[in-house]
Amino acid sequence: MKNFYAFQGIVTAISDFNTGQSGEGCFKVFTVENQSGSTVNFIVSPATYFVDHAMVSTGDFVTGYYDGNAPVPLIYPPQYQALVMVKESQNQSVKVSYFNSQLVSSDGQLKLNLSPFTQVLLTNGQVFTGNPANRDLAVIYGAATKSIPAQTVPYRVIVLC
Repeated sequence: MKNFYAFQGIVTAISDFNTGQSGEGCFKVFTVENQSGSTVNFIVSPATYFVDHAMVSTGDFVTGYYDGNAPVPLIYPPQYQALVMVKESQNQSVKVSYFNSQLVSSDGQLKLNLSPFTQVLLTNGQVFTGNPANRDLAVIYGAATKSIPAQTVPYRVIVLC
């Protein structure tokens, strides 16, 4: 099971990442700096899921999600393999986490109440026909209750198979 961690900030640079293989130009490094001046390099691969398939450029406010259990090189700035990237907007919130059988996130902060209008999709945009419980999900939602856990009826649920 992945342990999703997030880092949020402004993209200060985007450059190619050389893997030493024939994938030249397929991998990118997104340098992200947060409000307190900390910097992280996200390695963005063809497998990285971009919410809404958003095009990210320098100056955009983003959140990068990575597996906190994955090994990382001991370098500065830290370098993480981006699993999910979100170009932030004021119109929606995004939560990436493992959701249990009750559709509660692993940190216990968000509970999903799916409606017939909630789109449940795969990362390629196709409809997911199974049960989204007990899976890693990227949840796109608007309003949520102020309870603990907060409850929401999400706009879209992306199953991270």
